[in-house]
Amino acid sequence: MKANKNFYKIEQNYLFAEVAERTAKYSHEHPEAEIIKMGIGDVTLPLCEAVTDAMHKAVSEMGVRETFKGYGEYRGYDFLCESICGYYKGFGVDLETEEVFVSEGAKTDLGNILDLFDSDNTVLVTDPVYPVYVDTNILAGRKIVYADATEGNDFLPMPDYAVDADIIYLCSPNNPTGAAYTRAQLKEWVDYALAKKAVILLDSAYEAFITDPDVPHTAYEVEDAKKCVIEICSLSKTAGFTGTRCGYTIVPKELHFDENLNKLWLRRQSTKFNGVSYIVQCGANAVFTPKGQKGVRENIAYYQENAKIMMTALDECGIKYFGGKNSPYIWLRCPGGLGSWEFFDKLLEEANVVGTPGEGFGKNGKGYIRLTSFSTHENTEEAMRRLKKMLGK
Repeated sequence: MKANKNFYKIEQNYLFAEVAERTAKYSHEHPEAEIIKMGIGDVTLPLCEAVTDAMHKAVSEMGVRETFKGYGEYRGYDFLCESICGYYKGFGVDLETEEVFVSEGAKTDLGNILDLFDSDNTVLVTDPVYPVYVDTNILAGRKIVYADATEGNDFLPMPDYAVDADIIYLCSPNNPTGAAYTRAQLKEWVDYALAKKAVILLDSAYEAFITDPDVPHTAYEVEDAKKCVIEICSLSKTAGFTGTRCGYTIVPKELHFDENLNKLWLRRQSTKFNGVSYIVQCGANAVFTPKGQKGVRENIAYYQENAKIMMTALDECGIKYFGGKNSPYIWLRCPGGLGSWEFFDKLLEEANVVGTPGEGFGKNGKGYIRLTSFSTHENTEEAMRRLKKMLGK
């Protein structure tokens, strides 16, 4: 037996695990410290009433012979797939239920989708980048090339036809930078992918936070996107499902390369995945009802208000930042020329506030730190008060 030696090529400590370890160590050494965590992108508001009502009803159904459910459809129950299609219809996009695949979350599918592709493919990712895109491809032994995302291009790199790629990861709105592609910019990526005969894996986990009318809620608002884009979505940030686990991946039937990827993904899922529980899918279905959408929008508005609180404080401190408008993340330049981990330690030790070092997202993240709006108004305001005090503002 031989272990996969590619494990030695990835960072031995996952970024967020390192953040958690450093925070726990400081907390152990300073038990009196009241730490405010703004590093991990975990939601804090409870599931909306429409979701919990639907899940309670589903639990009761599971206790009755006539309504009990065993194994479900590999793609997901038709009622949820139809609701997701209805959601896309609201953006002027027509989908078939057979193009929707319900999953336990975007992170899982972002890694699992790679089963469809040969290890000889070259992968293009932006830098800074969500670590999962890189690590999963390193583990599979693929070559990775990078598109630099910097202040010079507003952290929105555009395609370079001199670079060849087979698999392209995009995240819009972006994690960690909060930057979001307009329709025109996304169209350029679609054209590039078609020219290179490449597939785009679009991480759309933060779609519900979009406020700019020029930013599409789905890639399929862009002409020809169904020919090259697989869209991977999550209810974690949209509806607070971080602890409930549900998302969905759209694989259009028009995705024809040497094989039909829709058929391949169904084959993969039926081989390795037995589906999301009926109870969770009922809760997810409630997200797309009028009552569910109202509750979800109220929660998102709460987090967006937190982002405004942070942006106001950063403006007062004269700190340059990105994100916040179409995203729950604030990506700020570390003041005083400090490095990412240096400012992380300073913020933790002097203000008892936890962020995520930008360096953990790639070389272009050096000198930046990410803060999230997933907190209470009170903690967000207190964290910003401490930040201003630490900086003498």
